[in-house]
Amino acid sequence: MTRQMLPAEVKAALIDVCGRSFWYKQPLFDIFARAGMPEEMYLKYEHEPKFKIARQLIGDLELAGDDGYLLQRRLLSELCRLRRLPENDLPDRDAGLEALRRLKTAAREHDLGVDEARAATTRRTADAEAGIQKARERERRLGELRDAFLELSRSEDRQSRGYGLEDLLKELFALHEIRYRKSYKAEGEQIDGFFNFGGFDYLVEARWREKQPSQADLLAFKGKVDRKIESTRGVVVSMAGFDGEVVRRIREAGPANLVLVDGYDLTLILEGRVSLIDALQAKIERAAQEGLIYFQLAALFK
Repeated sequence: MTRQMLPAEVKAALIDVCGRSFWYKQPLFDIFARAGMPEEMYLKYEHEPKFKIARQLIGDLELAGDDGYLLQRRLLSELCRLRRLPENDLPDRDAGLEALRRLKTAAREHDLGVDEARAATTRRTADAEAGIQKARERERRLGELRDAFLELSRSEDRQSRGYGLEDLLKELFALHEIRYRKSYKAEGEQIDGFFNFGGFDYLVEARWREKQPSQADLLAFKGKVDRKIESTRGVVVSMAGFDGEVVRRIREAGPANLVLVDGYDLTLILEGRVSLIDALQAKIERAAQEGLIYFQLAALFK
């Protein structure tokens, strides 16, 4: 990977500003955040002196290629736009102001000074490009999941389809930036998956079987949900769908704390016709507002 570097004079002045123009670390971290740096990039050095934080951070960015250089330029722009020191109680204000003046002079001499309008335009353009790239990558990964889903549907191995469905769900949730825990055992009970959404915890039952789940099957899973903390809900994914009469009886058996997803629902999500986020939201809202635990996503397109 190409090592992208600011001119030595600019780099030294930038590190000097980080060490002399800030007293507390949080205002400096705020500048890093405004420059678009991921929090984990600079917080790993939070216990170091400010000079060392800046030096280490710039070193990391120099090794990060074009993306790292863009972040260096953004940081430089954020610092050069300062009209006054961020903190009033800086012990040596003169040294802080002089460091800031030297940075602006060095940036201007190397034609790296960026006015606010240009900087804002650059940030918007970069953010838009990043958003487009992220959308393309999501579409690519969704296509891969769709292909994996079709491959599973052709398999005659019931066990491998079940495990494959669990893997597919984990990848689908990760694609939509929802942390998902795959199958695990809790006090002897098998749980196929777990995630948090909208402030509620959800246990998952994933079934790829020829028969629809019976009333006993759903009641057994509902029992697992009911034995957890009160804010816990359940999601049942059944590729074969659900029997309407069984769903009615389950709804009458107690609180509507289950959400049911069938194979066609999952197909619509994998085809990109509705996002996982919107699908979950639609199903949860119908269950909460109407007690309709089996809301089929196809209704969204009628």
